[in-house]
Amino acid sequence: MALLELAGVRAGYGRARVLFDASLVLEPGEVVMLAGRNGAGKSTTLKAIMGLVERTGEIRFQGKRVDQLEPFEIARRGLGYVAEDRRVFSGLSVSENLEVGRRPAQSALPAWNEERLFALFPNLAGMRERHGNRMSGGEQKMLAIARTLMGNPLAVLLDEPSEGLAPIVVRHMAAAIGELKRAGLAVLLCEQNPRFAEALVDRTYRIDRGQIQPT
Repeated sequence: MALLELAGVRAGYGRARVLFDASLVLEPGEVVMLAGRNGAGKSTTLKAIMGLVERTGEIRFQGKRVDQLEPFEIARRGLGYVAEDRRVFSGLSVSENLEVGRRPAQSALPAWNEERLFALFPNLAGMRERHGNRMSGGEQKMLAIARTLMGNPLAVLLDEPSEGLAPIVVRHMAAAIGELKRAGLAVLLCEQNPRFAEALVDRTYRIDRGQIQPT
């Protein structure tokens, strides 16, 4: 049984339709990339999964439909989402941001805690009391992922994790995704750069003008 499955999903913003009969599958423990140019519909796909935009069609998580649920209910089922614009709490420290995301483990996967997250993102370990508004873009991206992992999800949706980051930070981000895969998490990764983390990707879909095709 697929962990996450989209079938015939259409989504958009008001009268503007962005996705057209989109279908894809994410299996437990695999990394799948959704590749495409800017504006092709990658971010809208993730927002549709999480219920953040108007959509129709079937979205199943762990075999159960979630397309009628609220975003917080979908998250509680074990689906984590890291938006492109990071959205850390700027007035909270690193440790406080992590605490906001804390949820008990709900599966056989190893539980995430601060110790594991600081091992995954060593840069964050030295700035536990630093506020989000005093961090670089790359550090904020790491914190956003770490906060999501504190919710102990079964799968993570990552929107453009390498965008706007320095090359060394991009390498660190790719290594972190490799660690998530080894930890047993499923990852759906939206990227403009098909070479990002290509060694880690099990399968790739390409989206163009709102239509998704396997490659």
